[in-house]
Amino acid sequence: MLRALVRHRVVWRVAGMLGTLLGVAVFVFVTLRAIPGDQITAGLGTEAAALTPAQREALERYYGLDQSPFTQFFSWLGNMFSGNFGYSARSQQSVLDLTLHSLPVTFELAVFSIVLALLIGVPLGMLAASRTNSARDALGQIVSLGGLSIPSFLLATTLLSVLAASFGFNPNGQGFAGPLDDPLLNLQQMFLPALVLGFGIAAPILRTTRTAVLEVRSNDFVRTARAKGVPPRRLQVRHVLGNALVPIVTMTGLQFGYLLGGAVVVEQVFSVPGIGRQVLLGIQQKEYAVVQSTVLVIALAFVIVNLLTDLLYRIIDPRVRAS
Repeated sequence: MLRALVRHRVVWRVAGMLGTLLGVAVFVFVTLRAIPGDQITAGLGTEAAALTPAQREALERYYGLDQSPFTQFFSWLGNMFSGNFGYSARSQQSVLDLTLHSLPVTFELAVFSIVLALLIGVPLGMLAASRTNSARDALGQIVSLGGLSIPSFLLATTLLSVLAASFGFNPNGQGFAGPLDDPLLNLQQMFLPALVLGFGIAAPILRTTRTAVLEVRSNDFVRTARAKGVPPRRLQVRHVLGNALVPIVTMTGLQFGYLLGGAVVVEQVFSVPGIGRQVLLGIQQKEYAVVQSTVLVIALAFVIVNLLTDLLYRIIDPRVRAS
């Protein structure tokens, strides 16, 4: 009976993932074609008006625009399943090669940002919850309010301008260096965008931590542990924070999935060749294959992150495993 329930749950989870990916594929396909213009006008600009009917017909055949939308959609999906993600005329590369180059960059930026967000949000959240309506609680509220209200593009441009003008610090003005090519330069290039993203993500993590810690502290087992003389630090870390991890992990997983989608503005400001910048350039050039395939890869990454988050629940909380 238990195995049947597990199989049933797995089947429904896989079906939900496939349904989500199909919905994303349809939405992106329809939205791109609802935007005025096409790849021909985006590539040629005003010169597209000078094309003869035969030239336009030949270009439409070359880009596959002469086919019906129904045929274009299923042709694209079929090519995706066979490993053909399409071709970018702008960069003269396949979309698969572009994605394999940009996705690790975005993954590195996302991990760096999440680490900074946790280092800011969790300690400040616990500090704010340790004494409500106090100066430390007000500090936590100010930090969370700043993270939620300051736009990322404003913080990014301000940091970049001040550091470049006052200290001559602008490592992103150089060509992007991978972590294996030049680790020190890569760290310098990733630090500022990760700090901007991490500060914004730290705000919801801080608030979630504060709320979860306050809820756990009101439970009977915390009062019992305190009455038994458990040291305060051990009480806060093992008993309180350990039982407040599920909502914190949930919020962290959601934010990590968002980062894997590519922080378009931050990547553009700091010239980080990530997946978000790839989508932005594809939209500007109306390269359907680039945008459609890249967005579907992003959706797949988001779904996988959600699945891993659910599995992590079962590791950190025995009550979830029991249910």
